[in-house]
Amino acid sequence: MARIGVEETLTDVKEALAEMGHDVVDLHSEDDTGYCDCCVISGQDKDVMGMSTASIAGPVVNADGQNAEEVCQMVSDRLKTNQ
Repeated sequence: MARIGVEETLTDVKEALAEMGHDVVDLHSEDDTGYCDCCVISGQDKDVMGMSTASIAGPVVNADGQNAEEVCQMVSDRLKTNQ
């Protein structure tokens, strides 16, 4: 499965993605995005982790206003599109 970087505050999303079989890693800094196939951000801060430019080639999913199931579906959709 894919390696998904998820902001620390999104515990329910991390658990749901792990249950789907993904390798889930915490995003602490911009460096953590380097080996991720997709990243999930909370959307609380548009300049997440101090990043002003995108440093990941894969998709970024904004979880703001979404539940864990919806975020997991968006991740799956983006991963399929990105293949």
